[in-house]
Amino acid sequence: MHNALRITLFTMISAVLGCNSAVQAKVIHQEKSLYRNILVEDHGDLRCLKFNVRSSNTQQSCLYKSDPDKLVFNYTKLLMSGLLFNAEPKRVLIIGLGGGTMSNTLAQLFPESHIDNIEIDDAVIKVARRYFGFFENERVKSYQQDGRLFIKRALLKKQSYDWIILDAFNGDYIPEHLLTKEFLQEAKNLLTKQGILTANTFSLSKLYHHESATYKAVFGDFYQVANGEKSNRVIIAARTSLANKVVAPKTVEQLYQALLPYNVDIKQIYSKLRFTQQHQDWPDNTRILTDQFSPANLLNSD
Repeated sequence: MHNALRITLFTMISAVLGCNSAVQAKVIHQEKSLYRNILVEDHGDLRCLKFNVRSSNTQQSCLYKSDPDKLVFNYTKLLMSGLLFNAEPKRVLIIGLGGGTMSNTLAQLFPESHIDNIEIDDAVIKVARRYFGFFENERVKSYQQDGRLFIKRALLKKQSYDWIILDAFNGDYIPEHLLTKEFLQEAKNLLTKQGILTANTFSLSKLYHHESATYKAVFGDFYQVANGEKSNRVIIAARTSLANKVVAPKTVEQLYQALLPYNVDIKQIYSKLRFTQQHQDWPDNTRILTDQFSPANLLNSD
């Protein structure tokens, strides 16, 4: 991850805390898993999951201990934009667990829906359960598995999902095999006819244009939303074209009321949606990411 991104993340946490988080952080759990160093830190009322890897030190998930239903990070709120296009998902797939915040929220919003959480690191699943209140039941499941492998197997089983949320992060960036045209095509094939995919990506990255071009190559024009030029960017794509998809005012109002308790202003998010058919912000000749063209080469280039 670039220095600018690390600074942005640090600034965001400091703004939430209203102070220097590094000074007041209290480590309540730390371990080295097969994939990363995992820390859980308390900053007063705020509890955060952090991954320490060779090149970065980043917050993955946070919650308010006094009000765990209230979402902290902007990107988790932006991911709710998928509900504008499919307001009642019956089957949800989340790639990348973190603290389990998204799963918990959706399980409360849609108690009859089936939610599958995929996380490659078993240690993260255990930490989410113990320190972040991540809960499972007969409808909410977690699977310790690589996200791409899970999708391949789900396709073989003829499964499908109304909403796929891509939020995997290895501590440096999105795992490169979850960025390619081949992977996105597999994910698209797993969507129901009206299925929606939302992906948490970054606005500040040498991969930005390549990611955008790759998503368009697979899904056609898509929506994207961000709270600022230096914040996370969420992509909203679909199994079928979004070009003629109209979001009804009634849907926005209903979601606004439902999401307010979780600190999500869906009206504000809706106002910031940009459709790439009118707002393409990358060159037409941008190279597409493939299994043979490694995103890591771009991320680490000068």
